[in-house]
Amino acid sequence: MNNTLKIGLFGTGLDTYWAQFDGLLAALDGYRREIAEKLETLSGATIIDAGMVDNPEKALDAASLFAREETDIVFLYVSTYCLSSTILPVAQRIKCPIVVLNLQPVPAIDYDYINGLGDRGRMTGYWLAHCQACSMPEIANVFNRSGLRYEFVTGYLKDPEAWREIGEWTEAARVRKAMRDNRLGILGHYYCGMLDVYTDITQQQAVFGTHLELLEMCELKKYRDEVTEWQIDEKIQEFNHIFEVSPECEDYELRRAAQTSAALDRLAEVHRLGSLAYYYEGADGNDYENIVTSVIAGNTLLTGRHIPVAGECEVKNAQAMKIMDEFGAGGSFSEFYAMDFNDDIVMLGHDGPAHYAIAEGKVKLVPLPVYHGKPGKGLSIQMTVRQGDVTLLSVCEGKDGVFLLAAEGESTAGPTLQIGNTNSRYRFPMGARRFMNEWSKAGPSHHCAIGAGHIASKIEKLAFLLEIPVKIIR
Repeated sequence: MNNTLKIGLFGTGLDTYWAQFDGLLAALDGYRREIAEKLETLSGATIIDAGMVDNPEKALDAASLFAREETDIVFLYVSTYCLSSTILPVAQRIKCPIVVLNLQPVPAIDYDYINGLGDRGRMTGYWLAHCQACSMPEIANVFNRSGLRYEFVTGYLKDPEAWREIGEWTEAARVRKAMRDNRLGILGHYYCGMLDVYTDITQQQAVFGTHLELLEMCELKKYRDEVTEWQIDEKIQEFNHIFEVSPECEDYELRRAAQTSAALDRLAEVHRLGSLAYYYEGADGNDYENIVTSVIAGNTLLTGRHIPVAGECEVKNAQAMKIMDEFGAGGSFSEFYAMDFNDDIVMLGHDGPAHYAIAEGKVKLVPLPVYHGKPGKGLSIQMTVRQGDVTLLSVCEGKDGVFLLAAEGESTAGPTLQIGNTNSRYRFPMGARRFMNEWSKAGPSHHCAIGAGHIASKIEKLAFLLEIPVKIIR
């Protein structure tokens, strides 16, 4: 598949002006090229530049170009006043959202310069190169009446705040493309009775474009049976490199986990997986139980290699983890563990796989005598998310369909449970009590993905591109 993000760009103006004001078109084209170059540098994307669209005929040509190139997002640069009839045909025909760039050349017109030109024709031409704002209400009016989705970025050409926002739009478009190109494996079945975890996989594919691949435990067993002793030894070396392996870990358990990890790698390779949701129980002592009780180390390695894995077959949370990972924030499998009212914090963690790239220190691999609520025993992960800004994300399904839920907080220092799980302490601006109530009432499942940094504004832009609601708990 083609993983290159394609960004469409076109400028707009009024062709009547070009013969009236010498040099105006050249100046405006220069500004558009400057935007194209900065977009390419900022995003690493392929820029599909349709040039100056200043009449309805050119609008049709631009729309055809963007459709042919399958652009992921289109930026409309309002270079001067333009007729909405030159914009509407483009917006109507492309299959991606439009972000309107209201970017003046400079923060403010040089009033003394323009007023000192001594020729009102030249003065008008200079002003027209700075009147981007003139078209904004007209564009919004026509898009609103046409039922078209759009957003604005307002500022000037070298405005850091405007380019921060543009950068977030390109990141959101890249994540949307990654989700559309992703292949999510579903291995096993849901944890019986977790009604909040059950999902409509058709809805997930319809919203995100993600292909969902239903996998069989017998295929994983086949790959596991084929693993060689050399591969097991190599995996144990990888365990020792990535994890702090506890001396308590028995050699038998390490080799069992390493064999399963090698098989998981093969499963991911064969099916070209970009994420995975899994759970299995089965009868006591069967071969599949031997596999499923030895997956945590291998699934943690996959998660750290940008193939996030969610336990309890939480497909929605595998989606959330993938989104966070594609934003470069990590995205670790979590659920609510407890509240500390003395410190006004919420504790979150989970047994099973974690995202070691966002760990505070080295992740520990430790033995567990029992997997609580699940069959068997084996190795597990002990990890704390590194201290600093974090974002929580849930992909949710409500009675009206799929939506995103997010909140920004802070991972803080303090005592945590050393029970062979991920476990961290989080503080939220509105306080633990209010956060717990508002997050829960929004209607997520009891799982969420935790990522490093504050990226709620990026998640809002992704939701816009996906055309789904988003709720930010603030």
